[in-house]
Order: sequence, then structure tokens, then C-alpha cells
Amino acid sequence: MKNWFKKSLSAVLAISFLASCSSVKEQSSSEYEYAYLYENLPFEMEQVQKPVFPNYEVNIKDFGGVGNGLVKNTEAFEKAMKALSAKGGGKLIVPSGVWYTGPITFENNVNLHLVDGAVILFSKDYTDYPIVETSFEGLNTRRCISPLNANGKENLAITGNGSINGNGDAWRPVKKGKMTGAQWKKLLASGGVLNDKKDYWFPTQAALDAHNKADMNVVRGDLTEAEWEAMRDYLRPVLLSFVNCKNVLLEDVAFENSPAWNLHPLMVENLIVDGITVRNPWYSQNGDGIDVESCKNVLIVNSKFDVGDDAICIKSGKDEDGRNRGIPAEKVIIDNCIVYHGHGGFVVGSEMSGGAKDIMVSNSQFLGTDVGLRFKSTRGRGGVVENIYIQNINMTNIPTEPLLFDLYYGGKSAIEVLEDGDKNPVEEALPAVTEETPAFKDIYIKDVTCSGARRAMFFNGLPEMNISNINVENAVISATFGVELAEADGVNLKNVIVNVEKGPALNLKNVKNLNAEGFNFEGKTKQGALVTGTKNANIKVSSETIVDKNVVFEKGGDKGAVTLK
Repeated sequence: MKNWFKKSLSAVLAISFLASCSSVKEQSSSEYEYAYLYENLPFEMEQVQKPVFPNYEVNIKDFGGVGNGLVKNTEAFEKAMKALSAKGGGKLIVPSGVWYTGPITFENNVNLHLVDGAVILFSKDYTDYPIVETSFEGLNTRRCISPLNANGKENLAITGNGSINGNGDAWRPVKKGKMTGAQWKKLLASGGVLNDKKDYWFPTQAALDAHNKADMNVVRGDLTEAEWEAMRDYLRPVLLSFVNCKNVLLEDVAFENSPAWNLHPLMVENLIVDGITVRNPWYSQNGDGIDVESCKNVLIVNSKFDVGDDAICIKSGKDEDGRNRGIPAEKVIIDNCIVYHGHGGFVVGSEMSGGAKDIMVSNSQFLGTDVGLRFKSTRGRGGVVENIYIQNINMTNIPTEPLLFDLYYGGKSAIEVLEDGDKNPVEEALPAVTEETPAFKDIYIKDVTCSGARRAMFFNGLPEMNISNINVENAVISATFGVELAEADGVNLKNVIVNVEKGPALNLKNVKNLNAEGFNFEGKTKQGALVTGTKNANIKVSSETIVDKNVVFEKGGDKGAVTLK
């Protein structure tokens, strides 16, 4: 397999030169800055350029802004955005201070620049956020407008060393199981209401009432304006919503404490995310890091995530709404990122009904995420996920699986599924393959190390649409349990080492065309492979056991053709 990530000396010299010429860099193209990302890329992708802004700037203070954390600056930001855009654009300077405000709506050609010490703190007042038409969790719906928002705009940036706080604790519900006893007690003392089971807290009764009417966090139906207004408290927004925009840069800023997802670029073309920090409390409901939905030409590099749900996530709409939109997430490069906490480090789905393709993930670390590489969907979605390339990923302390394909996703985190003991439903009759059937294929994972996991891998496809052509090469994984594959066709495990404590190193159920070349296992277990089910066929496993040459692969319960070497 190609070494997609080798950086040339010329790229390194170019980066050093640009770093020494920051004033020139701001006005110049990013042509050389990110050139190394495109070397030996296994798919065609045009080079993403940073937006270029006129050499003109204004200060939020010039429009009556006050950074004392008390004065609401909504009007000042609105005036500054419009005045700057009317002049052709430029930089809107936010000085050191705490800039309390309602939502900020971007205009064309504006770089919102936060200097050292600058904090933008969004209002807790729900009435500051009008209810607008939007998309959430892949469905067309209405929500409160996002604190940072733009629709149909071009040349937008948020830069600098400041931070942006969405005041999300004022909006979010909280599950008791995600808090310590002391945290839960403190939360109850702050007010709010509980559900009937007393295990789910909501900030207001109106939020709880709306939750009981919603479908997976999304309100649907032909409602009157009065009915929408009655559930405003529940319609918590994502922190940043840029929809149908072009040429967007997010650089160096810290984004934190969002009411729902942190960053949600939707149908954005030419997006660069570089050097940002994204934080949400680990208990934050739907507290995703960045959800790249139906976007094209995207770079996410040199960034850190510590969040309460999936960290770096690829989406393209949910079910019929996503299929009708029909816009895949494509041409995405993710490099040199760190995820400290999240339901998944890199994730595709579950809302992937418009498809996802031509994505590269490299040189990243997942340090304690529930899952490392997480692919998820379910019947009804449709969509095709293909041509995903992943290389040089290092992981530690993964509570479930470093590699997970789950086509029976039901809305729970992998930890919740583990605690609840969820199993696949009994299949009485397989559904026909239709546009509602999701497909995952042609995925290449190389050079992966994981120290500490529950199960080395879990691939769980659909009987009517197996996951196919999944390739894992040069992986070393230490886990309590081994590799479990189900409903898969064409899995290639090359030079994979699993250090297993319990059970078989390789557990197969209804697997076809498996080739495990140089599959090695060690650890406390003395079980090699367990082959079960009735559909296993053309399975080739070779092993040179590291610990004990007398350990052999055992087969049991299979009726297919199996070759064990």
C-alpha cells in the first residue's frame, strides 16, 4: 500500500518560510502551506485555499462594544459586520475582555479576529435566539438560531488566540449516569426539572415537555408558530452553523461549551480548520466536536478535541431528508489531530444518507475515546460510504473498540450499548436491498496501534448488505477480547497482532472471503479462532504465534469452506 503521508523537504521548507513571514502569509495563498497533505493522496482533490481579505480592519469598540461581561453586544456585532462587509470586507478585531452577546450573523468577506485574552460569551437568554429553518441530526427542522451563524455567504473566517463560549449549560439536558453523585446533587440544586424516572434533568419544564414529543432530539410535524414558541427552550442550537457557504477558515480559536454540537459546517465548500481547540463537558448531551455534513474540499489539521459525543464526525443527512438532499461529504483530509474524550475519535455516521467518499485520516491520536475509529448506521438510512483511507493512528485506553463498524446503531453510545447489553434483533426475514439500505465498502486502515481496549475490533454488518472490502494492515492491539467479525465480505487482515486476555483471538460469524495473512496473537488466551454461523466461506487464516508455537486455530460450528494454515 502506498505511503500517502511522506512529507517532502520542499514542503517543510515552505512551512518554515511562511511561519517567518506571518504578515505576508495572511494576504497570500495557502498553496504551499498545506502542500504536504496532497502528496500521494489516493484520490483527486483540488487544493483548498485560505480566504483572502482586504487589508482593512475595524474594532468592535468602534461600534459601541463593551467587553466587561455585563453589557450585551449583540447590536455592536451586527453593526460592525454590516459596516465591514459594506466596505468590501476585512478584519473585525475583538480585543481582550469578555464580550457578552446574543447571536452573531456573519456577512461576506469578514474575518472575526479574537486577540489574546478575548472571550466571546453568548447569552443565556433563550429569547435572544429566533427560531429558524435549519437541519439538525440530518433532518429538516426548526431550531433556535446558532450563536455563530451564516447562510449562503463567502469568505468567512474566525481566527486568533481567543475563545468562544456558547453558555451551553443553560440549554443542555443531562443524564444522571454521566455525572458523579456530587455533580448530580449540585445540578439539582441549581433548579430545573426531572423526567418521571428521575434520571434525566432538563433546565425547564417546557424543555422536558418538548423532549417528550421529539424524535431523537428533533421536533417534526406541521406545527403552528405558537407551538414552536412553546418549545423554544428545547430547541438548543449548535454553537456554529455555517450553511451553504464557501471559503471558510477556522484557525487557532478555542470553541467550547456549546448548547448542542460545537461546529456544524453544512454544505460548505472549501473549509480549512487549523489549530483550533474544541471543548465540551464529557457529560454534555449531543456535545459533538465538529460535524462535517455534505461538505466538499475540507482540511481539518493540527487541532484538539475534548468533547461529550463524537469528536470528528462525517455526515450527509438522515434517511429520506438526506437522500433527497443527495449531497455527499467528500474530499476531506484530517491530519495531526488529538482527541482526548468523545464517543468516537473519527466517526462516519450515523446520518450518512447522502453518502461519504474520498476521505483521508492520518497521524492522529485518540486518548481515551469510547471508540477509536467508528463507522455507524442502520436500516432506513441508505447512502454509500466508500474510499476511506486511514493511516498512522495511535490510541490508548479505549473502553470499547479501537475499530468499530456497527450497522445496527440505535442512538446509544458504544458505552451505553455495552452497559445495556444490547444485541442484534432476531432476523425472521431479511428485508430487500433498497435505497434505504446503507453500504460501507472500500475502506483502508493502516499502521494502527492501540494499548488497552475491551475488544480488538468489532465489524457488524447487515445480512442483506455486508460491509465489504475492509482492509486493516500493520496493526498492534492490546485488548481483553479479540477480533469479532460478523456479516462481512472481503475483510483483509494483514500483519495484525492482537494481545488477547480472554476468548478467541478471532471470532467469525457469517463471514465470507476473509484473508488473514500474518495474523498473530499473544497474551493469556490459548484460543486461536472460533468460526461460527452458517455462511462462512473462503476463509484463509495464517498465523505464526508469537507466544506459543503449539497454539493452533480451532474451528467449530461452521459449514463453509475454511482453510487454516
